[in-house]
Amino acid sequence: MKIEMRGIDKAFGGNAVLKNAGFVLDGGEIHALMGENGAGKSTLMKILTGVYTKDAGTVIVDGQEVCYKSPQEAEQAGIVFIHQELNILFDLTVEENMFLGKEIHGMFGICDKKAMRKEVKKVLDRLGVKIDPGQAMNELSVGQQQMIEIAKALMVDAKVIIMDEPTAALTQSETTVLFQVVNSLRKKGVSIVYISHRMEEIFELCDRITILRDGSYIGTKKIKETDMNDVVKMMIGREIGERYPARNAKIGDTIFEVKDLTCPGVFQDVSFEVHAGEVLGVSGLMGAGRTEIMQAIFGNMPHVSGEIRLEGKKIINRNPQEAMKNGIGFITEDRKVEGLMLEESIQKNISIANLGKISSHGVIQKGKEEELVKRGIEELHIRCFGPWHECTNLSGGNQQKVVFAKWIYTDPKVLILDEPTRGVDIGAKKEIYQIINNLAEKGVAIIMVSSELPEVLGMSDRVMVVREGFVRGFLGKEDADQESVMILATGGEI
Repeated sequence: MKIEMRGIDKAFGGNAVLKNAGFVLDGGEIHALMGENGAGKSTLMKILTGVYTKDAGTVIVDGQEVCYKSPQEAEQAGIVFIHQELNILFDLTVEENMFLGKEIHGMFGICDKKAMRKEVKKVLDRLGVKIDPGQAMNELSVGQQQMIEIAKALMVDAKVIIMDEPTAALTQSETTVLFQVVNSLRKKGVSIVYISHRMEEIFELCDRITILRDGSYIGTKKIKETDMNDVVKMMIGREIGERYPARNAKIGDTIFEVKDLTCPGVFQDVSFEVHAGEVLGVSGLMGAGRTEIMQAIFGNMPHVSGEIRLEGKKIINRNPQEAMKNGIGFITEDRKVEGLMLEESIQKNISIANLGKISSHGVIQKGKEEELVKRGIEELHIRCFGPWHECTNLSGGNQQKVVFAKWIYTDPKVLILDEPTRGVDIGAKKEIYQIINNLAEKGVAIIMVSSELPEVLGMSDRVMVVREGFVRGFLGKEDADQESVMILATGGEI
């Protein structure tokens, strides 16, 4: 299937999102679609698949001009969009989700569960995924849920599959399986539109790359004829320089200590320390217990034993409110569910975590609130129309900056970052890295959990590797590389 999109315009409420955008997909290719958050990538694909109606331009599929009125119509034509936001009903089973609206009926219109389970198992086996079709979706990890979304697309006789950040929540092994499946689909003539911010994946997997910037088409290149610096320049209109800014923080005394932290069945005997001004990277495979350890420190998990000390004094965090009072901040991995009130303004989101700073006798002082929010927008370079801009209408990178602003102004002594740049484009990533460095320079102890090994290695002063709920070891900046981290993460010894 060949798809041509030419001169596409789209505006929402007078705000132009796409301006003369375009994209050409050939049969049997993996084509990367890249650009900063807000560049219009997802909007362009939603126009292709009938989620949005274009204001101008043409869409041509196999030589015929088309205008799909719904995703179902696009799917019937062989075009499937796997969205970044998982389309899942958590209370249903795997097989019920995969066959929702496409049930196989036997005699008297009764669902043929045996036939459906057989079909689900065949698709999961093709993906190399060992998941019980009868298992409830809410019992699966985020990575497993993502694989089910991909499996749903494979059940349709798709000629084009659009993948929006497909590996954001996958483990390294799951990503390897996904790449194998994608490559096998290409050999069978299926085309893949691959939207991702992970440069390494693009250059490993894709044949061509198309760049959008500010809603406009910038250019298309063969992967073999370009490099990362060239792509970044096309994306943001300038050179980005080093991906990870130089670290200038002076590492001070030990400020935070965790000793023998244990949650039965989840993690055990976790002990580590963090110094003032230090960035401690936390690495490990998905399911290793990294996030659970951080949630326990923040008072968000029951049945936890062990000892936590801040500035030499023992503290007890029975809940997140106590952790905040004790000087600990936590930026969660899911900003859209746990980090932000998406339908509220930037001002409300920043204010809610800083009520003590902007209130007097229980009443918010408008002047203090406006000053704090204005400071956050300016210092963190949040691109918006003002304090009352709704967070749902911000790009991913700017949403993440709002989350940082919430926590920075609580003046934490320790700041836990769980996947701080997930779903953020390369330009915004560097700005977030600079924010992290600025905090470290002020003496804040940073604990950074990340699934991106280059990020861990590029930003950390030390790396703690977690495997199956145990701390496997620590690596200094000089000793840490991808091989040593993966040896510890997979159970080896150094």
